[in-house]
Amino acid sequence: MATLLALTDTLVFKIILLIIGFVLLIKGADIFVEGASSIAKKLKVPPLIIGMTIVAMGTSLPEAAVSVSASMNNANALAVSNVVGSNIFNLMMVLGICALFNNLSVGKDVLKRDYPFSIFCAILMIFLGLFGFKEDGSYGINWEIGREAGIIYLVLFVGFIIVLIVSAMKARKRALETGEKAERSLADEMEDEVADLPVWKAILFIVLGAVMIKFGGDWVVDGATAVASAIGVSDTIIGLTICAVGTSLPELVTSIVAARKNQLDMAIGNVVGSNVFNILFVLGLAATISPIPFSIENVIDICILLAFSILIYIFCITGKHINRIEGGVMVALYAAFMVYVCLRETGMFAIG
Repeated sequence: MATLLALTDTLVFKIILLIIGFVLLIKGADIFVEGASSIAKKLKVPPLIIGMTIVAMGTSLPEAAVSVSASMNNANALAVSNVVGSNIFNLMMVLGICALFNNLSVGKDVLKRDYPFSIFCAILMIFLGLFGFKEDGSYGINWEIGREAGIIYLVLFVGFIIVLIVSAMKARKRALETGEKAERSLADEMEDEVADLPVWKAILFIVLGAVMIKFGGDWVVDGATAVASAIGVSDTIIGLTICAVGTSLPELVTSIVAARKNQLDMAIGNVVGSNVFNILFVLGLAATISPIPFSIENVIDICILLAFSILIYIFCITGKHINRIEGGVMVALYAAFMVYVCLRETGMFAIG
């Protein structure tokens, strides 16, 4: 028994636990969404709404599990850094790699509505992280994403979903009235993924998926914090690197598949939507459960996220697409960001 307990405390075991946690998160999110979508379909929920809620949130479930688990286990540095790191990875690596396959076009709605809103969400993250209600009831600089901020995020998230659904319904109505063929969107692709499972199997998928997500999130947080402690780095850098990459794998796979199918505008729409979901849904849920401490490192990383977001937005509006050269620049900038966070951890870019 003593030998077994000693084994579970080793770094190798924690790394294995971390890897298994990522596998459980990704596969658990997949089967949970499949089961929940099938149940919603049987309850006569319109496929469009299923696609833009249950299925769309599916790729953000790994981030949600890690951030909520981190918040509940006093590893709060992981909660914010995982979201920020995932969003940076989505923008620079997911889109950058997709652009290396082919030029990425961008839809009008994404360019005019969704992308600017994602930038607004990042700015809001800084504001709500710095300011809030203090213990004495006064309002000012508080360095915490409190429960009231979490509620604001969740309200905005619901509003964003409603806007997406209403916009999609209006577009289809116009297409029907004019007799034109409606342009296939991300929502259409999501609808195609809704399986018609037997009720018992759908319920089994929901329960099994939820259990896998729960344990996957716990094991990722446990493994990540153990690795951080063993190699002498902060939870923040683990959240920005290992956790961010691991939880962003669904977005990477979805966007690459979309790009290879020449559904190039979907790749950008998927990433932008996921980034909005990560901030509003993931952080909102985590902060509502347990307030999350905010740090100067978080502010700097969010500012870098904003700078990258604006750069890619410029790429999009100048040529209405992201070309291979720009994709290469994005991948290189992400590599530079990784070098920066590592050097910052060593104290070369000491803050404060």
